[in-house]
Amino acid sequence: MDNNPLKQYFRRPSVYMKLPSNGQGYPEGTLEMPETGELPVYPMTAIDEITARTPDALFNGTAIAELITSCVPNIKDPWAVPNVDLDAILIAIKAASSSSGEMDLESICPKCEESSTYKINLAGILASIASPDFTQELTAGDLKVKLKAVNFKEINEASMKQFEFQRMAAQIDSIEDEDERNKLMKDSLQKVTDLTMDLLCQAIEYIQTPTIKVDQKDYILDFLRHCDRNVYVTIRDRSSELRQISEVKPMKINCGSCEHAYEQSITLNPTDFFE
Repeated sequence: MDNNPLKQYFRRPSVYMKLPSNGQGYPEGTLEMPETGELPVYPMTAIDEITARTPDALFNGTAIAELITSCVPNIKDPWAVPNVDLDAILIAIKAASSSSGEMDLESICPKCEESSTYKINLAGILASIASPDFTQELTAGDLKVKLKAVNFKEINEASMKQFEFQRMAAQIDSIEDEDERNKLMKDSLQKVTDLTMDLLCQAIEYIQTPTIKVDQKDYILDFLRHCDRNVYVTIRDRSSELRQISEVKPMKINCGSCEHAYEQSITLNPTDFFE
């Protein structure tokens, strides 16, 4: 409502962020990049909180997608967000929505098993996220492999499939018939293998041979299934290295009870966003 007299009190951007990807990897029309290169990030609304607390929305990824749409409107399609940007975007939304600029992290000491709560400086975490370089081709024998970031839609679909596989695996032990149990176990392992191959295939933009550039996913997937193991491992490990560059680094903790030093991983979910 443009004529709403309360419009001047609507939320305003409270954080401006640079994407680790620098906007690379977004299909045309999915990102509106300001001239400054920094995206405005708005605080969450009450509607965002309701959505983020809905179990189905959390499970199928809708909660995160709608959160990004609401708080980072320059991103026109949240499902197209490259995985290298996802953590940084969620941290920026949390920082914009937090009155203190901090987030509580509960951690259990692996030595004395004492549970404690620690403060995380969100701006510091956001500044520490690095930008992976996807411009360099990977050499594997006569082949040049161009890697890219997997997007949120692909990650979410893989996560849902993985959950179904885990649920299937949990039911296998309860099957009394040994032949049926072995068949289901074999099917489950095959599905996990297929999922792993599919994800790596999605992370490959193209493979350049001495004579032709191949970017058709069916051909690339077929190649991954039949190439030399050493070639496969080289591609897989490089893709993993690039992904880890943009991941939130673990927090270094000294236990307040026994003073044991250890690292605690930081995982962001929509339900972590409320003070």
